[in-house]
Amino acid sequence: MNWFDRELGKTITPDDVLGLLNKGKQCQEDFVLYIENLCALHRRRIKYGRILATQSIPTMDQIGPRTLLEYGLCEPTLLAHWVIWRKWIYDIDNRAAQETGYVFEPILASCLGGQSVGAKNSPVKRIGEDGKPTIQGRQIDCFIPSENLACEFKLRVTIAASGQGRFSEELSFPEECKAAGITPVLLVLDPTPSYRLTELSKKFLSCNGRFYQGEQAWTYMRKLAGKTISIFMDKYIRPVIMEMENITIDHQGEISFRWSEQEITISQRNHSYTITRQ
Repeated sequence: MNWFDRELGKTITPDDVLGLLNKGKQCQEDFVLYIENLCALHRRRIKYGRILATQSIPTMDQIGPRTLLEYGLCEPTLLAHWVIWRKWIYDIDNRAAQETGYVFEPILASCLGGQSVGAKNSPVKRIGEDGKPTIQGRQIDCFIPSENLACEFKLRVTIAASGQGRFSEELSFPEECKAAGITPVLLVLDPTPSYRLTELSKKFLSCNGRFYQGEQAWTYMRKLAGKTISIFMDKYIRPVIMEMENITIDHQGEISFRWSEQEITISQRNHSYTITRQ
């Protein structure tokens, strides 16, 4: 992200930016959408960078009672540092999950020519016990009105995923799409098979829906996105997911954390990641 923050060495005015955007739009219809998605991604990255820089370090007054569960298992000073570190990491991870929810699905939906739709405004309604649609809507990861599609994004579907209650919710979604006259599409980015996925995909297909997994899912999304936006997906979304998926976690390897008033440093072997604190 350093290139995004660095000084250009010259002043760029709003008119300069608008002029460039208009030129790009004249050359390629999807150019503006490409820039919108790129800006949305970097806006969230910058915001999360500020969260890392300002997330307060917990105090023992806040979390001291938690040491009762492990007191006596190790030296008290080590226990105090362990409890504080894990609370800070939990807080950061919780914020990361929130920010990812704001950026991942909406950007992917935008790339496909659709948008994320909340339950309040959803055209897909829940089916009641009488088998008829209710007034309560279902959230849609990506609704594409021009194609009459309701896409459900999944990184993966594992056998240990959700409880039976939540999985029943997932199974009911394609039925409710069918009742609304909308084609349900299940897009699973990870190629790993599971019996849960088999059950879920069969449900989508039985409701006149579609199912794509792994490379087929990316190919289908490229088709919906078109030539220009496919470049955005292949440059900014897919490589990140694929690279992280292919990393083998070494549970015997060491990772160290160090903080000062100025920075927090995470290190492993010859690599380090420094967060400048504010």
